[in-house]
Amino acid sequence: MNNTMIANFNDLFAELKAKQICKKLVVAWGVDEHSIEAAYKAVEAGFVSATLVGDGTLINDVCARNGLDVAKFTVVDNPVELKAVAQAVQMVHDGEGDVLMKGLCSTDKFLRAILNKETGLLPPKGLLSHVGVIENPNYHKLMFLTDMAVIPAPDFRAKVKETNYMLNIAHSFGIPKPKVAFISATEQMLDSVPSAMEAAMLSKMCDRGQIKGCIGDGPLALDVALDEESVAIKKLVSPVAGDADCLLFPNIESANVFWKSNSKLCGNGVRQAGILVGVTAPCVLASRADTADTKLCSIATAVMSISR
Repeated sequence: MNNTMIANFNDLFAELKAKQICKKLVVAWGVDEHSIEAAYKAVEAGFVSATLVGDGTLINDVCARNGLDVAKFTVVDNPVELKAVAQAVQMVHDGEGDVLMKGLCSTDKFLRAILNKETGLLPPKGLLSHVGVIENPNYHKLMFLTDMAVIPAPDFRAKVKETNYMLNIAHSFGIPKPKVAFISATEQMLDSVPSAMEAAMLSKMCDRGQIKGCIGDGPLALDVALDEESVAIKKLVSPVAGDADCLLFPNIESANVFWKSNSKLCGNGVRQAGILVGVTAPCVLASRADTADTKLCSIATAVMSISR
């Protein structure tokens, strides 16, 4: 694949279509309207074939109510939620699917199946994490971030892995050398702020090529990571500040608040995607309350992540 840079989710859909990329999607307990609608749109767009694992009666009812042709899907009728989730994960484990997606099931049931040592998707000594992509009209390009859903308080080694996972997704979007901002509450080197010290260490690892394929800087407060005016006012000299592609947050609380602030307070025009990484196949982990569009963008991101 060439290195066409993807600037927004419409570009992503167009790139998948232009390259005629099509992967096998398996939806675990795919019985809800948003998941089925997202999978249907992905099938219609041509970048997945989709299998819905769940109660066949519920799936048929949702399709009928929404005017969707259920024949577009392969439906695996399994009316017991926990067993349907386990079956969907095993299908991907066995190579019958390329991408796994969470349907209406709870996150704990979904993760428990993924982490099953015999039939799950986490390799030995692997680290499960989460990468998000945000398209916000108030920022001049896509933002990639981690981890807002899985690791509550990553230690330094986990942050190195999280950074590399995030870079893999950014690279799959055709960004050759992403600019990574290691976020803290300040851009000052303060030994009283552990996240600032770790951000400085991560930045130096980027400088020395220990974290490859990026330009990294930190600690950076969020304002200087994303806003050129703040950089100018604070007279900060940085190759990343004001133009970050990637944001590594110090903990799950800060990343999760940033993620939800974008979706709930920034108005129309914000689009998001989130996938589980560190597994043998990308997994779409969207909230049960997320829109069909968020789930569609997440499916496309997962497909692109294994198609570059």
